[in-house]
Amino acid sequence: MRVSSRSQWWRRHGSDADDSSSAPAVGLPKAPAISSAEPDERDLAQFVEWIWAEDAQASGEGDLGGEGGVGDARTTIEEHNNMSSLDDALQQLLAIEGATGAAIVDYGSGMALAQGGNPSFDLGIAAAGNSNVVRAKLATMRDLGVTDDIDDILITLSSQYHLINVLNATGANGLFIYLVLNRAAANLALARHKLKGIAALIEV
Repeated sequence: MRVSSRSQWWRRHGSDADDSSSAPAVGLPKAPAISSAEPDERDLAQFVEWIWAEDAQASGEGDLGGEGGVGDARTTIEEHNNMSSLDDALQQLLAIEGATGAAIVDYGSGMALAQGGNPSFDLGIAAAGNSNVVRAKLATMRDLGVTDDIDDILITLSSQYHLINVLNATGANGLFIYLVLNRAAANLALARHKLKGIAALIEV
């Protein structure tokens, strides 16, 4: 990442950024002008978009300077932020005492959006299988006329706890967290408390 060049870009102001004598490299989008010495949120968004477009061009991903280029950069930023959010949540889940594996799963498709740990079995298969569990439980609740949200589903094995936390927030609807705990090492009550706190912060 070329920090020094971007720092110089950020120090430019309106007329400097528009000066034809400082034209950008061929194929790269022109750095947008900053309206004042104190950049607002719009200025920052333009700067971030320009950075992403510059890096994409440098890595050979095509010309983002044409029509739709800024929109593509913005989409990439949003996807990157979503992925970072899921990865951060996954690391917090694996930091729970006794955790051996965790996944954040779309129960509609059965696909794990993020997974990690080493629970001694295939988390991808477990994610798909537990999606069936969640869908079946939600269907049963609808048939019974139960309108409560599911906090979590606990499956107790001889050596493990499997916790399923269905995410009910608007930004994470359709997802659940699957957490595998070593029964001998975990504090179940504390794990459920921490899981609930992490689940409340996830948004896609």
